[in-house]
Amino acid sequence: MTSSLRLCCLFFALCLTFLSAEGQKKKTTFEPAELANPLMGTDSKPELSNGNTYPAVAVPWGMNLWTPQTGTMGHGWAYTYAADKIRGFKQTHQPSPWMNDYGQFVIMPVTGKMKFDQDGRASWFSHKSEVAKPYYYSVYLADHDVTAEFTPTERAAQFRFTYPRKDSSFIVIDALDRGSYIKVLPREKKIIGYTTRAARSNPKEFKNYFVIYVDKPISFARTFRGKNLTGKDSLELTSNHSGAVIGFRTNDGEKVNLKVASSFISFEQAELNLQRELAQDSFDATNEKARSLWNQTMGRIQVEGGTDEQRRTFYSCLYRTLFFPHKMYELDANNKAIHYSPHTGKVHDGYRFAGTGFWDTFRALYPFLNLMYPSINKEMQAGLVNDFLEGGWLPEWSSPGYADIMVGNNSASVVADAYIKGLRGYDIEKLYEALVHGANNEGPITAIGRKGVDYYNKLGYVPYDVKINENAARTLEYAYDDFTIYQLAKALNKPQAEIDLYARRSQNYRNLFDPATGLMRGKNQNSTFQAPFNPFKWGDAFTEGNSWHYSWSVFHDVQGLVNLMGGKDNFVKKLDSVFSLPPVFDDSYYGGVIHEIREMQIANMGQYAHGNQPIQHMIYLYNYAGAPWKTQYWVRETMNRMYKPTPDGYCGDEDNGQTSAWYVFSAMGFYPVCPGTTQYVLGTPLFQKMTLTLENGKKVEIEAPEASDQNLYVQELKSTAKNMSRTG
Repeated sequence: MTSSLRLCCLFFALCLTFLSAEGQKKKTTFEPAELANPLMGTDSKPELSNGNTYPAVAVPWGMNLWTPQTGTMGHGWAYTYAADKIRGFKQTHQPSPWMNDYGQFVIMPVTGKMKFDQDGRASWFSHKSEVAKPYYYSVYLADHDVTAEFTPTERAAQFRFTYPRKDSSFIVIDALDRGSYIKVLPREKKIIGYTTRAARSNPKEFKNYFVIYVDKPISFARTFRGKNLTGKDSLELTSNHSGAVIGFRTNDGEKVNLKVASSFISFEQAELNLQRELAQDSFDATNEKARSLWNQTMGRIQVEGGTDEQRRTFYSCLYRTLFFPHKMYELDANNKAIHYSPHTGKVHDGYRFAGTGFWDTFRALYPFLNLMYPSINKEMQAGLVNDFLEGGWLPEWSSPGYADIMVGNNSASVVADAYIKGLRGYDIEKLYEALVHGANNEGPITAIGRKGVDYYNKLGYVPYDVKINENAARTLEYAYDDFTIYQLAKALNKPQAEIDLYARRSQNYRNLFDPATGLMRGKNQNSTFQAPFNPFKWGDAFTEGNSWHYSWSVFHDVQGLVNLMGGKDNFVKKLDSVFSLPPVFDDSYYGGVIHEIREMQIANMGQYAHGNQPIQHMIYLYNYAGAPWKTQYWVRETMNRMYKPTPDGYCGDEDNGQTSAWYVFSAMGFYPVCPGTTQYVLGTPLFQKMTLTLENGKKVEIEAPEASDQNLYVQELKSTAKNMSRTG
């Protein structure tokens, strides 16, 4: 290894060439959307996650996503690859199966006997007759002899159903249970309705209004309540579970088209969304616009070299990073951004986003947006301002309001990283106020603010013996979050005493380090360590992991952790132990094996649990102790073994783009170990060449012409960049 490799941090890495946009010739045949596989990760179940994804058909960060639904309505596992029946095509906003969905409704073509309940209308299908693209989905519904297609815009979509010759062809619109409304207007060839279904966060006055136009005269129309049809003259229904069936005769091969749009604000806004986004466009025109948008957005990163599988894996992961959090704002008649607020139940001006958990995404997803797509994160930051103004807190999990799940106060990292990386144009002072408020108060639910904050601020840790679960994880994350507040306070020229306060608190991680074991450990109020201590015990003092996973959660002071562990040599040995230890576990806290444990156990990588987020940065820590070749070995090993562009292609939950962002960064050859700084840590580039087109038009070329599966160690680092500055 050359001494140049001993560099730990870099901004843009690995033989960079800064070029003007004008100097590059466009390759018109480059279509990354064709390489992405929306089915990656769909071969999952509650007991074992290979991604826990569904084929999300949308546009980047669109308000709505669409998916075929194989599972029962209301079940979090909307689509599983092993299923053989489709129950409908669902508008969804679901970030993960564990969070379930909000604002969903279903459309399904049916022929023959009129069957409208989810079991009766379900049809056998085969993956052999299924096409899934980021911008398009098609499948043959065997029981109905119908080919169904759909393609999206931000707030609307088009469907095309190709029917057989039938006297009885139908379309079912199911607004689902928990309170819904439907109305059929045959003369206008129109159906309107709303759903109030929301799995988490109890959003106030929540409705998702939808409007549907069909391009064929409606000769039959009925509404249904649950599993029962209503009277023949009843074309409008409000009930717990409302739906409608429309029908007509069809010729062989006849195509029936639907235009669909929705709004969280009103029927009028849904109509406006439809007219603005679909206008007079045909199905094919909408499809082409969506395809072009995906190619343009994903085409900001162009790879050369590698295998076909690696390229498909890369772009499948990139696709996953580009739709959560999704837009919840809409544009009024004057093209002004407005949004429904789940905190107030009212409509407000400005941006809003929803459907993500910062415990997952602060690590790599938001740093990736700040690098490659800062404009969308500007809108997201402005949306966070509105969350604080309307709800009094920043969300840690928005689904679509404050969801009470996971630990930490990682909104601090998301806010600080954006500003430190150069994003401007939103009310950062209000966001700083929100961070200070969240860091010093308990919220109305445990997942906002800081649970145990009085203990933390007084003792420097959340004690093990005060009946606050996952206390060590909270302490470690609060300490890192304090570091990000400290960084932001410095950047905003806050009073020195305030800066110093958060700098001191950022060192609180030290209070949980146990010299006897060399690991992080829960601590009681009286300063004694929790006993007995089993470093393989999942949960309890930690969150979805054990001490071997969380002991590395000192993103901001790795040198301090190196010192605590006895210096570089001991630190490297400790890192090595993660891979050399057997995958043993203690599941007594949960009372059974949770899927994250099982995914670690079967990965054959010791205690390394890449399928969950807390340890994903750990591989890059070898750099800090002078062993970068070990980072490079384990990064490549993880990429090769844990990711494939297939239905079983992930090694655990692909949470809102985080696990995919890890792959995308790692393929580029660097990783943001510590969001809230401008540092990236060196890895190993996967491809011979990557070209990153930044939003300011500049290009970054990462060249590693000899990179291969066998040749993965970086021997020399050169940069030809003269000016690395970037405006967000």
